[in-house]
Amino acid sequence: LSSISPKKGIAPRLGVLSLFFGEIEERYIFMRQVFQREIGGRTLSLETGWLAGQALGSVVVRYGDDVLLVTACMAAPREGIDFFPLTIEVEERHYAAGKIPGSFFRREGRPTLDATLAARLTDRPIRPLFPKGFHNEIQIIATILSVDQENPPDILCIIGASAALSISPIPFEGPVSSCRIGHLDGQLIVNPTFEQMDAGDLELVVAGTRDAVVMVEAGAKEVPEEVILRALDLGQVTNGQIISLIEEMVQAVGQPKVAVTPPATPAPEVEQEVARLLDGRLTGIVFSGKEKGERNNELALLEKEVLGGLGEGTDVKEAKTVLESLVNKEFRSGILDRGVRPDGRNAKEVRPITCEVGVLPRTHGTGLFTRGQTQILSVATLASLSTRQRMDTLNPVTQIRYLHHYNFPPYSVGEVRRVGGTSRRELGHGALAGRALEPVLPSIEDFPYTIRVVSEALSSNGSTSMGSVCGSTMALMDAGVPIKKAVAGVAMGLIMGEGGRHAILTDIQGLEDHIGDMDFKVAGTADGITALQMDIKVKGVTPQIMQAALEQAKEARFHILGKIAEAITEARPDLSPYAPRILRIMIPVDKIGAVIGPGGKTIRAIIEETKATVDVEDDGSVLIGSPNQESLLKAKARIEALTKEIELGAVYTGKITRTTTFGAFMEISPGKDGLIRMPDLSDEPVQRVEDAVNIGDEVTAMVIEIDHMGRINLSRRAVLKGLDVAEAVREHAEARSGPGREGRSGPGGPPRSFGGGSRSGPPRDPNGRPGFRPRPNGPPPRDRF
Repeated sequence: LSSISPKKGIAPRLGVLSLFFGEIEERYIFMRQVFQREIGGRTLSLETGWLAGQALGSVVVRYGDDVLLVTACMAAPREGIDFFPLTIEVEERHYAAGKIPGSFFRREGRPTLDATLAARLTDRPIRPLFPKGFHNEIQIIATILSVDQENPPDILCIIGASAALSISPIPFEGPVSSCRIGHLDGQLIVNPTFEQMDAGDLELVVAGTRDAVVMVEAGAKEVPEEVILRALDLGQVTNGQIISLIEEMVQAVGQPKVAVTPPATPAPEVEQEVARLLDGRLTGIVFSGKEKGERNNELALLEKEVLGGLGEGTDVKEAKTVLESLVNKEFRSGILDRGVRPDGRNAKEVRPITCEVGVLPRTHGTGLFTRGQTQILSVATLASLSTRQRMDTLNPVTQIRYLHHYNFPPYSVGEVRRVGGTSRRELGHGALAGRALEPVLPSIEDFPYTIRVVSEALSSNGSTSMGSVCGSTMALMDAGVPIKKAVAGVAMGLIMGEGGRHAILTDIQGLEDHIGDMDFKVAGTADGITALQMDIKVKGVTPQIMQAALEQAKEARFHILGKIAEAITEARPDLSPYAPRILRIMIPVDKIGAVIGPGGKTIRAIIEETKATVDVEDDGSVLIGSPNQESLLKAKARIEALTKEIELGAVYTGKITRTTTFGAFMEISPGKDGLIRMPDLSDEPVQRVEDAVNIGDEVTAMVIEIDHMGRINLSRRAVLKGLDVAEAVREHAEARSGPGREGRSGPGGPPRSFGGGSRSGPPRDPNGRPGFRPRPNGPPPRDRF
């Protein structure tokens, strides 16, 4: 700390850095400053000197009412480390959307899927832009402080990370920027809103430096390659505007970068010694045409022999570096100079493919996709819409009906490691495959099911995510899901050489992914692209390379679709016998409450009694699910009874729920009773209600009266005698107005009496009090309720 002059106004935290890197050049404290630019019709604001002042780089990003705080910090390099430890975290705060988390603890827990995908999206364009040999630990944290649920905040994480790194002393070969391009009604839109993305057919995120594209992520609804290329061009123009804004910020408040010592070059004598020991054998192993395991074993034996033959005093670590460099050089030379790939294929050739469906007996649908040494088992499961995943996130989506999960066990690459929770890579691959298939799924109206597909990576040697797309297509069709078209995916690679030479590789395997310069995944149908993902290890790729890669991927996609068609061409006409059957019926919206009941009592009773699932939507649609047809129809009958309008002359069967001195109440439907008066209980005279029916008896009766208050009178007598509704109403009126019978008449008719026997004297109320004059069709006796 003593090396820092207070006169320069240097913050104490910079003195700590001097312990790591030696003397640091003078830096000047900057005040709160805001930099703005109009992007996509809204103002993008970058603000620094305000929040998180102890971070090496701190930027507040605002777009619309989305506000993010992005910080960048650096630690000293760990001893012996030989890789670049970069961590990027996206922290969602529910207060940003005015919410309280739905978990038991009512606070944020582990990152949501959206946060994890946003962190991966930020990592991919940022990571390639750090200098080689730089091994200091870097941590970038993007905290979402406010969201308007109109503008997706993920691209702001990339912009904020780039700005924070650019103004900090952390070595960074940026800036880099990102934007989202939509396509709606034939027009490209910069940074579309959630609503515009739902209505459009393209959502493409492109990140790039001023010179080249460094990352692409896209979901589309069968969009042609030409639209993708136009979207990439517009994205790069927009990125250029944002990069200019970041450069303006760096010019005003940027700090000098920490010097990075480039990695040491191995001594020439070590290179010569390793080359001598190899004796030209490297070519035969790298391009032997053998599978990954055999080739890796041979390379490991060769490395052991070379290192064992080194002379005394030779640095083993340098020798390993030389050997790795020679493998890389041999690999690139074979492809660029001789047009040969390690397994003997040409640049456009796809590995042998086999496709199988229906491989498991009790699952709803399965697809087994094998391409070379990559093998994916995808299993589809169908369930009622009540099993939809409810989202507790910051975006407007609250439920997900289609779930795609991807698993990558250690045995898939012949390794032994701890099996724990789902990794970020597994979440990302599952999301990519799910995005590729979502555009071809049937609507909820046409197929009212929750759909889950699980893709198990059984063996991996290149692009298991695209293998998951192919396996899932077959699993969905095998399950009877009426998808619109089959979807296939393929991973493209790139090998860059000197002087602009390059080679685009179709269907890359593990070695080509590891040593190559690009992993470009393309999924789609025969009519267009549904998903894209591109990651690179170089500083960027040109539009010409992107166009060539898309065209080459299209040829491969058609080839793979043909292989899938050999196993299954369309969705099976019937669901698996083990899958639930879902029946959709419509009820009046004002009857939803009758089906649900107070506190959900009625719908729970239906589910418990019929063993079917019942989902009621706000528009009045009711989805009944059960693998048992009898259960399905029973639940349907119960719901229809609850919601059907009661009509004069309709006949119902139900149980007697209560008896009185003047009749019995029969349950027409749950929560709805009708009164069978004593004269209507039987086709023969009865003196007591219990002479005809008792509580719990199941009887059938006809509706013979619905008064102005909605009260229902029934006649069992009409059903027993086979009367039509007119006859039943007439006999009912005669019986009620006859001697010794209670009656109901209009104005001027005989007085209405209550109870089972005749009465004389002045009118009395049900409790025997005199002076009671009921109105015609007036209120019922109190004990009726």
